[in-house]
Amino acid sequence: MNGKIGLEEHFATAETLQDSAGYLPASSWKELSSRLLDIHGKRLQQMDEHGMEMMILSLNAPAIQAVPSPALANDMAIRSNDFLAEQVAKRPDRFQAFAALPLQDPEMASRELERCIQQLGFKGALVNGFSQVDSPENVVYYDAPQYAAFWAEVERLDAPFYLHPRNPVPSRAQIYEGHPWLMGPVWAFGQETAVHALRLMASGLFDRHPELKIILGHMGEGLPYSMWRVDNCNAWVDGPKAYPAKRPLGEYFANNFYLTTSGNFRTQTLIDAMLEVGADRILFSTDWPFENVDHATSWFDAASISEADRIKIGRTNAQKLFKLPVDAPASPDASRRMVGAHR
Repeated sequence: MNGKIGLEEHFATAETLQDSAGYLPASSWKELSSRLLDIHGKRLQQMDEHGMEMMILSLNAPAIQAVPSPALANDMAIRSNDFLAEQVAKRPDRFQAFAALPLQDPEMASRELERCIQQLGFKGALVNGFSQVDSPENVVYYDAPQYAAFWAEVERLDAPFYLHPRNPVPSRAQIYEGHPWLMGPVWAFGQETAVHALRLMASGLFDRHPELKIILGHMGEGLPYSMWRVDNCNAWVDGPKAYPAKRPLGEYFANNFYLTTSGNFRTQTLIDAMLEVGADRILFSTDWPFENVDHATSWFDAASISEADRIKIGRTNAQKLFKLPVDAPASPDASRRMVGAHR
């Protein structure tokens, strides 16, 4: 399929580049760093060669979230967002943007989100997990009470919010001691993000703000296969509900969350996610530059799903969610002609 749109596609600035060091073997750093810093060169070439019309770009991780000073985090977010806006302006037909947000200070984050959506034309926000506030050890998750006004602003702006992974801080990562291979995308990323998402669901956030749209990568960070058990474990026990949310958490997952295929290129996993949340809530992504565009696209184009679902997941779901132009036809043949026209 041509005309695909990806929305977990990262870049780095010179200021944030080193945050991505260590996730891959040192022998891969030269290639990874060049991929992160490039936007209009090899990235576009890969997109053209593999049928990707557009990437929605986001800053690498943890970046803003790992800057304990709220003022410094805010300054870095503004600089990064301004840089990204300049890059998107060069090729808005091929790139759009997610805002980086200084959630160390919810009011600053709200102001920057409003600026990015209303002035810069960004399509939403991507935030790299919890924020470290005032000190590296003070870890804050976004179900905390101080984020109430921020979430109201996210809903008001109708801004999709991508909750992206990061590793736990070392003092909270004892389970991984002696097993560093479990950190990062192998395991720790998914576990950290899944728990954060469950905290949001259980907090009552979606009762207060039912129009919020949260995106999870990597086919849902394992949650599609766990939500039934989250709601139904020990069902024979008659006890009080342990959290404020009014409904079963699986209902929020089905109604307020979207999933992407980033870095999880397995058809059985895709089909199970489709059975859990429906094809209308799954969107194609690659996780470039940490994963290869060709690996993602070759798998997706051949996955044993219907062509109607392939077009939804590959293209039209993103158009609807992010209010992208829909003037170009979504059929495989038509989108092939359209992508060829950009070369």
